[in-house]
Amino acid sequence: MAIKVLIVDDAAFMRMMIKDILSKNGYDVVGEAENGLKAVEKYQELKPDLTTMDITMPEMDGIAAVKEIKKMDASAIIIMCSAMGQQAMVIEAIQSGARDFIVKPFQPDRVLEAVRKAVG
Repeated sequence: MAIKVLIVDDAAFMRMMIKDILSKNGYDVVGEAENGLKAVEKYQELKPDLTTMDITMPEMDGIAAVKEIKKMDASAIIIMCSAMGQQAMVIEAIQSGARDFIVKPFQPDRVLEAVRKAVG
């Protein structure tokens, strides 16, 4: 069975890029969200196997969204995505429960490697 993925990013172009990389490699993109609040709602509704989460977004940032999702589902698998490879943000994201971190602009191989590692 294909792994179900929820893609969260405030930039439609970035969601499209990740969706393209994952879809071409056999992953099932079941939903997209443009901010952390929508991400939490969609996560509850869709129960994805994996979520890719941008950090900097309006309404609720990615780190707050990770914390909310982890409260609902401690086993949630989340990979953070950000243009800012800032050490502090990476550490905060991982401490909040993210499994891995990918830096934009996305290298397809790095995205796939992170996803494969995260879902075992």
